[in-house]
Amino acid sequence: MQMEYFRDIVSGLVGNGKHNGLAGIDICNHLEQPGQHTYSKFKKLNAAFLVSLCGKRHPFYGKSMVFLQKGESDSRLTRASKFFNDISGRIFRELRCRLDEDKDFASKLARAGDLVKNTQKHGKKEILAAVWDVFFPEGVKILEDFEGEVKNLRGIRTIRLTNFNKSPIREPAGEILFTSNVLLTVPKRLSEAFLISLPPALRKQVEKVMGEEQKYWYDHPIPVGVPPENNELVYGLRELNRALGFEKERGTIPHGQKLNCLLSVSVTHLGLQTLAKPLAVEMLKSLEGLNHLNIYVWSETDTIKLVEEIIIPCAKKFFGSIREDALIRTIGIDGEYGRHYSFLKAIAGFWQVFIDPKIKATFKIDLDQVFPQIELVKETGLSAFEHFMSPLWGAVGLDAYGEKVELGMVAGALVNDSDIQESLFTPDVKYPRFGPQADEWVFLSSLPQALSTQAEMMTRYENHGLDGRGACIQRVHVTGGTCGILVDSLRRFRPFTPTFIGRAEDQAYLLSVLFRPSHQRFLRYVHKDGLIMRHDKETFATEAIKAAEIGKKVGDLMRVLVFSNYARLLPWDLDKIKEVVD
Repeated sequence: MQMEYFRDIVSGLVGNGKHNGLAGIDICNHLEQPGQHTYSKFKKLNAAFLVSLCGKRHPFYGKSMVFLQKGESDSRLTRASKFFNDISGRIFRELRCRLDEDKDFASKLARAGDLVKNTQKHGKKEILAAVWDVFFPEGVKILEDFEGEVKNLRGIRTIRLTNFNKSPIREPAGEILFTSNVLLTVPKRLSEAFLISLPPALRKQVEKVMGEEQKYWYDHPIPVGVPPENNELVYGLRELNRALGFEKERGTIPHGQKLNCLLSVSVTHLGLQTLAKPLAVEMLKSLEGLNHLNIYVWSETDTIKLVEEIIIPCAKKFFGSIREDALIRTIGIDGEYGRHYSFLKAIAGFWQVFIDPKIKATFKIDLDQVFPQIELVKETGLSAFEHFMSPLWGAVGLDAYGEKVELGMVAGALVNDSDIQESLFTPDVKYPRFGPQADEWVFLSSLPQALSTQAEMMTRYENHGLDGRGACIQRVHVTGGTCGILVDSLRRFRPFTPTFIGRAEDQAYLLSVLFRPSHQRFLRYVHKDGLIMRHDKETFATEAIKAAEIGKKVGDLMRVLVFSNYARLLPWDLDKIKEVVD
């Protein structure tokens, strides 16, 4: 009987042919639309899967099952059909397990099923709360009392400090290796701008790659040949150079010093791998006067050399038998985000040994983010590099559960370019408007993001009973840029993001060491209040963002599946993991 309640919920969300579902669609229309284009078939396949979850009482159930099971000549559709059939089984197994484990779950399922079947008798918000109580119970609490949940989460994130870092960063430009990742893709078409932007030989090689099938998908990769004013690499490095100039005028760093900045270049097509470095160099040529930066460009080809010429020989000498193929697959920068994310942290350890022993830490920025120096000084009293000199980075304390933690990682925050005039401390993810659409009836990701943004990222230490001296905030919600780690902590704890992790690679980095101690302490991020970067991607990269919109949406859905399974692979209790990271 409980399964029928679940089927009623899904049917109410997606529609039954007579009316639109609560999610704002009538999925049956997708099944009925004619068309032999692959896009149309995928649309039908998606609709058939959703209807199959509704059970035999749905008028389109039979047609959906035939479409799901008959197979197609297109191998991509066949793979998708197998995926949907597998997921369908997993859904009902998960439901049965939940019903066995949680005695209250059956009544929640029944209540949601009843409300969805009788929408005319209930308000939309009441129905949403009942549905979320099944799929997204955390959302119900946030919906009912956002400010109360902010206060509660901030309490959970509070660290009672026992010791500051006795050897904090004192020379940011000399002791921190800055890193960033460049994402390259082929141009959509051979425009005139593209034709004149590259040397003829390099242009011909790129033209050949344009016929390849795309291998990797990123948020908003830079199309080869994009004008400099729309190029994220050009924009980000120019602004970082200006930030350094500001620091020199302020006296934070010596006038003759340059900042080392390592750029990894990831590509969407395999044929771009050998072209990655020369393409990045061509882009850099449009930048003049980067007088405050030393730029180092790394491609997948370079990481292979690093593995083959340094890591494998060293590993054989010190450890004996090793899996060479595993090292090559793990260490690199192409592929899912997790691969380059781990590399850009780990490279600091090599840099300290082979190039510069003064390096104490690494800090990653995204190139669509800049340090708003004037606003930083005005609202926080410190410039960007002065924020790095805090003894909080590397401090030790006790968390809300009484566990000893080491704050060897640091995280800043973001403000959108469109919001900075209001204040640096304007959340970049705001409380969402009410009226969820489509998959938001099952999970509204922006709601917990808004909560953690307010509770963690926007905390200022002169408020909320936190002074940054006796107590501070640890961070679980971090972004891909604006975060760093001390080399000493990197070596002792050895955090990493698995190579199969795409989006939310920054959260996965913490999960790898969540309950793995070193010196009887757990590694955590410290929140550095006021260390805020301005997010400018909407300002100059609108076309690239639009082109990658579908891939980003798919990535958002994929990470729900990936993280649910990754959390079960970790060697700790699942409920304990969830309790700590919320």
